[in-house]
Amino acid sequence: MRATRLRRPQHRPLNRYPATLGSANIQRVDSSVSPPGLRATPAPATLLVPLVALVVLAWLIAADRMAGMDEGAFTDPGTFGFFVSLWVVMMAAMMLPSAAPMVMVHAAVERRKRQVGRAAHPGATLAFGAGYLLAWTAYGVLAYALFQLLRSLDVEPFSSADGERYLAAGLIAVAAVYQLTPLKNVCLKKCRSPLAFVVGSWRDGRLGGMRMGVAQGGWCVGCCWAVMGTLFALGLMSLAWMAAIGAMVAMEKLVPWERAATLGSAGLLAVLALLVALGVA
Repeated sequence: MRATRLRRPQHRPLNRYPATLGSANIQRVDSSVSPPGLRATPAPATLLVPLVALVVLAWLIAADRMAGMDEGAFTDPGTFGFFVSLWVVMMAAMMLPSAAPMVMVHAAVERRKRQVGRAAHPGATLAFGAGYLLAWTAYGVLAYALFQLLRSLDVEPFSSADGERYLAAGLIAVAAVYQLTPLKNVCLKKCRSPLAFVVGSWRDGRLGGMRMGVAQGGWCVGCCWAVMGTLFALGLMSLAWMAAIGAMVAMEKLVPWERAATLGSAGLLAVLALLVALGVA
């Protein structure tokens, strides 16, 4: 008697999903735009061109507006309107490079939806980026308010060069310690997992894209608020410090060695705090 050859059933390789993606989250996005679909249909490389152009433009605008304004530690941020407009440009220059993978994954989902005939929403990825910057703008407004409050109280550290130096060193030391906290670790993982975040938090439409961007920006603020606060202590109008802090943020989010990157950034901040306290930096 001829043996019947049994075919193995074809299963989706669910074990290839990140551990943070449960079945409930995967079902929130149609199977046509699930992670295997994204691998087959990557985000168009042409998306990198406008992203790079936007970042370069942001750096050029920041350099132009900040020319001659760097006064070192605790530089006066200017009027509220001037600060907010400059802060948005600064965040685009400093944070969009490390947020690019998240933007690319969001664009890939929208592109896949169009390919399979599902309703896609032009501008949803742009809204995602806008929501991300909105979260950082809110952080900037709070930091500005706190800065101006301290100045209005005529706090002693603001009235002497030595006091400013020690206060700056203390803020940088706080940022170094925060790098080693559990909260920092939780927020950083959200920032380092573009696929897990987009699939697990998907919302349709431009409003949905903005909500996702605000949520991701919130995790990013939770991850980097302390490091970004050092910019006020080192020199808010300094392109050099902008570049250094932006590079540190990108290193933490993009290099494959997460723990080493976190420990490295904490060590760099600790050394910088010491150098500032000694008046070397």
